[in-house]
Amino acid sequence: MTRALALFSGGLDSLLACRVLAAQGISVQAVKFVTPFFGYELLAREREYAQMVRDRYGIDVVLRDVSESYFTMLRNPPHGYGKNFNPCIDCKILLLREAKRLMPEFSASFLITGEVIGQRPMSQRRDTLRVIERDSGCTGILLRPLCAKTQEPTLPELEGLVDRELLLDFSGRGRQPQIQLAQQFGITDYPRPAGGCVLTEKEQAKRIAWYYARYPEVRLNDIRLLLFGRHFHLPHGSWLVLGRDEAENVRLEALHDPTDFLVHMPERPGPMGVLHGAVHPEDFAAAAGLVVRFGKKIIGESGVATVLFASGGEKWCLEAEPLADQLFQGWSL
Repeated sequence: MTRALALFSGGLDSLLACRVLAAQGISVQAVKFVTPFFGYELLAREREYAQMVRDRYGIDVVLRDVSESYFTMLRNPPHGYGKNFNPCIDCKILLLREAKRLMPEFSASFLITGEVIGQRPMSQRRDTLRVIERDSGCTGILLRPLCAKTQEPTLPELEGLVDRELLLDFSGRGRQPQIQLAQQFGITDYPRPAGGCVLTEKEQAKRIAWYYARYPEVRLNDIRLLLFGRHFHLPHGSWLVLGRDEAENVRLEALHDPTDFLVHMPERPGPMGVLHGAVHPEDFAAAAGLVVRFGKKIIGESGVATVLFASGGEKWCLEAEPLADQLFQGWSL
């Protein structure tokens, strides 16, 4: 049986691309690539996710973590960034290269994606689609079932593995053709369109760009820390992350590096903090003041609180007052 390997985002277009090929009797194996910027949380429940996709959509999917290669690409994407810190063209090239590398593992004859010509301004123009095929090394083996009839025939079509007449000619940003096709397949609970990748979000992108400009070596947990909490670049160069609620406090404690300082008030409710790269006494004092500032205020007590710093086996405390807002507005990331 002919088998195709599908790049699977979990969105409607990738669902439909898989189902269009499966309707021709082609075996489709989907692969969902994840990084901290998209889909990483699924790694903690991979079996559950795969079972949900199989039960709901009739598609077999596996997850693959491409974080390290993605971090390297993100520092200097050959085709540049989009509006924010999003390297959409090089992102697709990287994922296709990874998918091509996986083809022997799944005995796949070709690759498929849910791309639709004209749907996205940066990565789905006609000229860009050809660049992505060329630079990923996938010319001829990359089939886009939803817009195949707007493209030149691919090898699987020319060799008779796929019936071109049963493929589609979708184009543009409208979603009605996809919605109608989903109804034909009985798919009603598909995800609604969303950004999905934090690199396209203005504030998150600024924070990630700051990190890349400052740190020559990218650490996985650092990237994960960047994506939640309050962030501060302290006056003498250190970086402080504060949890905004109990759930974020737990995440911070789990993600911190042993060389970082965990910072919190042991005798008063408040944020957990992760302090990275601190060596100057004034940054420790600033971190303590921020922890107290965002901690719970106790009626009838002074604002002064004890703040505990812990790194490895080292522990020590500072007494601190809440830092005045006007002092740290310029530190926020």
